[in-house]
Amino acid sequence: MEKVVYFAFKGETMCFIHVLLNVLDMNSKGMEARIVFEGESVMLVKELEENRNPLYLKAKEGGMIDSICKACSFKMGVLEYNSKVGIPFSDEMNGHPSMASYVAQGYRIITL
Repeated sequence: MEKVVYFAFKGETMCFIHVLLNVLDMNSKGMEARIVFEGESVMLVKELEENRNPLYLKAKEGGMIDSICKACSFKMGVLEYNSKVGIPFSDEMNGHPSMASYVAQGYRIITL
């Protein structure tokens, strides 16, 4: 089975919507696609939660969002909010998610 993980770095809503569209599409076609919030994208969690974005909610409820970067959440001032949304933090690489751990699990990495 094809395994893909999107490391979303950009804090632009429209860019992230395309990440969501692709992950939902891939999963609907039998692939295993996941999302990691990294960099500025950690600030989008609040907007997506509060606006009840249907694509985001579908991905979240479907277990397609793996984690949120803990270090970036802290640096961007959203650590407290992000800790309450039910998505785990990832911090195994000096406070950030480790791409190497995904590669070791057979994932192909896409960054945006």
